[in-house]
Amino acid sequence: MSQHPSQLIEQALAAVESGQQLLNQSLSFVKRNCLNEAGRISASKLDNYQLVSYDLAFSAAELTGAKCMVDYAQKIRASRDNHSELQIEERITLQFCAEVLQNIRGRLAPRKKEFGLTRNDFIGSLDSETVQQFCDEHLSTEKLVELGQLALRENGRTGDYVLEEDKEIMRETFRNFASDVVMPLAEEIHRHDLIVPDEILNTLVEMGCFGLSIPEKYEGLQPDDQEDNMGMIVVTEELSRGSLAAAGSLITRPEILSRALLAGGTEEQKQYWLPKLAAADPFCAVAITEPDYGSDVAGMKLKADRVEGGWLLNGAKTWCTFGGKAGVLLTLARTDSDPSLGHKGLSMFLVEKPSFDGHDFEYQQEGGGKLTGKAIPTIGYRGMHSFDVFYDDVFVPDSNLLGGEAGLGKGFYYTMAGFSGGRIQTAARANGLMQAAFEAGINYAKERKVFGAPIGDYQLTLVKLARMATLLTASRQFTYAVGRLMDEGKGQMEASLVKLFACKSSEWLTREALQIHGGMGYAEESAVSRYWIDARVLSIFEGAEETLALKVIARTLIENAA
Repeated sequence: MSQHPSQLIEQALAAVESGQQLLNQSLSFVKRNCLNEAGRISASKLDNYQLVSYDLAFSAAELTGAKCMVDYAQKIRASRDNHSELQIEERITLQFCAEVLQNIRGRLAPRKKEFGLTRNDFIGSLDSETVQQFCDEHLSTEKLVELGQLALRENGRTGDYVLEEDKEIMRETFRNFASDVVMPLAEEIHRHDLIVPDEILNTLVEMGCFGLSIPEKYEGLQPDDQEDNMGMIVVTEELSRGSLAAAGSLITRPEILSRALLAGGTEEQKQYWLPKLAAADPFCAVAITEPDYGSDVAGMKLKADRVEGGWLLNGAKTWCTFGGKAGVLLTLARTDSDPSLGHKGLSMFLVEKPSFDGHDFEYQQEGGGKLTGKAIPTIGYRGMHSFDVFYDDVFVPDSNLLGGEAGLGKGFYYTMAGFSGGRIQTAARANGLMQAAFEAGINYAKERKVFGAPIGDYQLTLVKLARMATLLTASRQFTYAVGRLMDEGKGQMEASLVKLFACKSSEWLTREALQIHGGMGYAEESAVSRYWIDARVLSIFEGAEETLALKVIARTLIENAA
C-alpha cells in the first residue's frame, strides 16, 4: 500500500534531522580542537580546518534549506488536504531532501576522521537503512523523469509561491514590468555595455521601487513600525528575472544607504536624505571596497583629514557600482590615522557629485578638489557599470559626516547595518536569474529537435529539468522563509546561509540552461549566455563565497556548537 504524502514528508524531515545530528557532532569536534587557553576559538587553529569548515558551511546551508522545504510542503498539504496524490511542491521537497543528504555524505564520508566522525556515526545516521531507502526511492531515475515531465507541462512553474496577497500583487506587477519593459532592452544593454536607460529608471521611480527600504514617515514604502524584507525580496526577484544588472540590482544601493542612515544618521540627515533616496533624486552608489582590501573592511586606507567646515578625502575606491550615474557616494574613510584602532578609526561620508552617463567621469570642485572615475570592463553584470574612483582633496562638509560628531569612528558599524539586507537580496537576485534561465531551458527543450525528437523527450534532459526545478524552488522558498524571519528581527545567520546556497545554485542552473541550448547557448545573441555570465558574479559580491563560508558561517556555527 502506498504511503500518504504527509507520511513521506515526515520521513523527509526525519532523514534531514539525522543529517543535522551528524553536522552538529562534527561542529562540536572542530570546536574542541580550536579552543585556546582562554576557552575561545583560536583563529590560527581554525585556519587548519578551512576545508572542513567550508564543507560544514555548505552542509549547514543545504540542511537549513531542506527544513524550509519541509515546512513549505506541509503548508501546501494543509491547504490541499483533499488531494491524496503528491503535489509538485511535495515531489520537489522529497527530491531536494534526498539530494541534500547525499551531498552531505559525499563531503563528509571520504574524510570522516577530519570531521571527527567514525563509520558507526554514519551507520547511525546517513547510512542507516531508513535514510538510504528514502534516498534510493526519491533519487531514482524514474522519479526524476516524472518530475522533469511535470516541469515541462507546467511551462516553468514549480509550484505555489505561498505569498501573502499584497506580496503576490507586487510580484505580478513587477513581473509584468520585467517582461514588457526590461527583457526587450536587456540584451542590447549587455551586448553594447550601455548604461541603464531612462525607460527602465523612470518607470521604477514612478512605481516607488527606490523607497522599498525607507519608512513611510520619510516618504518611502516601508511601514514605520517594521521592516519589509519580503517586499524587497519579491520585487528584486522579478526585476532580476528581467535583467540582473539593468533592473534587479538597482534597489541594492539605496537600500544600503537608507539602512546606514536609519542606523546612525542624525534626524536632520534622515529628514533630508531619505525622501531624496526614495525618489531616486539623486541616485546613489556605495564606495567601500579599496584596491588592496575587499572583505577586510578594517584595513581600509582612504583617509579623511579634518579642515575648517569639513573634511578632505584622499585615496581610491574600487567596484563602486553605478558610481557614474550616482549623485551621492556613501564613502567609508579613515578619520583616525592610528593603525592600532583598525575598524574603530573609520567613519562614513556622503560625497555629493553630478550625475554622469558615460564610462568615465571627472568632477572638479570649486575649492580645487577632484573626483574622478573610470568604469571597470567586466564579462557580465553590465548596465550599471562598476567604477574605480579616485579622491583628490575632495571636500565634504561636516553636515555630510554620517551621524555627525557622534558618528566618528562608527563607519564600520554603519557599513554592517547598511549591508545587513544585502545577502538576502542577493539570494533574491539569484532566484530571479534562475527563473529566467529555467524558463528559457524549458522553452528550448520543447522547440528544439535532435535525432527526430524534441530534446525535452530525452531522459537526460528531463533529469536536468527536474534538478533545475528542484534547486530553483528550494532556493526561492529558503529565501522567503529567511525574509519572514528578518521581518521579525531575526535571521541574520540564515541570510548568510541562503546567500551561499542560492548563488552557488544559480551558477549550476544557468550552466545547465545554456547546455540544453547546445551551440546556440554559447552564442552571444542567446539570453542564456548572459544569464550564465551574470550568475558568476553572485558568489563574489555581498560577501565572497569563501569569506562568507569560513569567516561568517562556519566560525559562528563552531562558536555556538555544544
